[in-house]
Amino acid sequence: MGNQLIAPSILSADFSDLKSDIYMVNDSEADWFHIDIMDGVFVPNISFGMPVLKSINEYATKTLDVHLMIVNPEKFIEKFAELGSSILTIHYEVSKSTLSESIKEIKKHGMKAGVAINPDTDTNVLKEHINDIDLVCVMGVFPGFSGQKFIESTYERCKQIKEIILKQNSSTLIEVDGGVTIHNAKKLIENGANVLVSGSHVFKAENPKEIISKLKHI
Repeated sequence: MGNQLIAPSILSADFSDLKSDIYMVNDSEADWFHIDIMDGVFVPNISFGMPVLKSINEYATKTLDVHLMIVNPEKFIEKFAELGSSILTIHYEVSKSTLSESIKEIKKHGMKAGVAINPDTDTNVLKEHINDIDLVCVMGVFPGFSGQKFIESTYERCKQIKEIILKQNSSTLIEVDGGVTIHNAKKLIENGANVLVSGSHVFKAENPKEIISKLKHI
């Protein structure tokens, strides 16, 4: 193992000293920065918006994996490309009717396209889109707040999506976001996860870089 990508979630960073946390991630074995943009409408929380993303982009030396937990994400695709996003993930739940168009639009602006699904969304909804997307983000918690308890059925959901990917001969990556720790990472990878997003488990640790390294080498 050890081929998994690690994406620390900036939502759990210290916002009063964000620069230090960005430098820590730059200097660690992490692969991506995972950045949650929340609007208080699709999820019951507001995180940060474009100015903060712009500052992160100024200091980050790694891939920006931007996760939009917002309604009408299609209105902002171009803007997020301009702000330096390499990967843009939108939620199936709010984009059902416009998903194909939004995926095309994301790619047109030079980004990789991701689709996130909530813990109660049927994994089969992704069947018709799996060859068009670069990443499926499987939520291990209900989106909104960091530090929630991991939902056990996530393992099975990763497995189901992996089967869809293999059946359709797709190279789509599976990312797990929410509740990921060094204790459940191995099982997630065994069930098909390629990218592990970890927030409070990394940033609240005594030695965040060590936790990132452990996740990377599980």
